[in-house]
Amino acid sequence: MRNLIALATICITFLFVSCDTDDSNSDNNGNSSADQVTMIAQQGTWRITNYNDSGDDETSDFAGYSFSFNEDGSLVATNGTNTVTGTWSVDDSNDSSDDDSGTDDDDFNIFFPVPEDNDFEDLNDDWDIVSVTNNRIELFDVSGGDGSTDRLTFEKE
Repeated sequence: MRNLIALATICITFLFVSCDTDDSNSDNNGNSSADQVTMIAQQGTWRITNYNDSGDDETSDFAGYSFSFNEDGSLVATNGTNTVTGTWSVDDSNDSSDDDSGTDDDDFNIFFPVPEDNDFEDLNDDWDIVSVTNNRIELFDVSGGDGSTDRLTFEKE
């Protein structure tokens, strides 16, 4: 009987020691997913391949613009003639109160200080991240009080 109790104690101890209690959203290098998204966005220039505003395709509003997400937090959009400068950041909000998804998420924040009737004002938001690869960043936002959804996709040039 003593051997059975000792064996059970060892098994339970092993179970507790082997469990990973780290619930942080980080990779093996200690980088959070927000850090990873930030690093990817800073690499190269991007173009908008999809901007859907509550069911309306408005991608053409940004045709010809290249976007640079700079390390200093500046965001520069240029089409060779016009340049629009704003700010950007990615943060691990760990709070779903800023959206209706009910899950914790990273926010991709974009802000252009432009008048409300400027197309770039439509991009101003704390976007939720759908997916990120080295060549594509997909974002969405539940807009307004009616629950409609905006979608924004950047692809590397």
